[in-house]
Amino acid sequence: VQLQASGGGLVQTGGSLRLSCTASGGTLRYYAIGWFRQAPGKEREAVSCISSSDTDGSTEYSDSVKGRFTISSDIAKNTVYLQMNSLKSEDTAVYYCGPGFACPGGDMWGEGTQVTVSS
Repeated sequence: VQLQASGGGLVQTGGSLRLSCTASGGTLRYYAIGWFRQAPGKEREAVSCISSSDTDGSTEYSDSVKGRFTISSDIAKNTVYLQMNSLKSEDTAVYYCGPGFACPGGDMWGEGTQVTVSS
């Protein structure tokens, strides 16, 4: 399965964006999907993950985004979403999604999407 992240853009501090991770070449239902981000000069970090719908579909969040970001999946659309609210400048990064057999996912990568939060 190949994943493509989209939905990034430029937003002001406190604003919202919804990222999409759309699969091709397979169904998402058997995979955990993780969202990761990489800011300039920093390591890639895990942001959120949703377990496969064939398990319990449980969700995980890093402490830095807990309470602000929400991950969800629409298996019919073969898409996982990351709703990002109350955005901060430190959320600025390229966001990637990646599948795995369990969270945190990220066993492979597609192209990322740039999120820029201006103050």
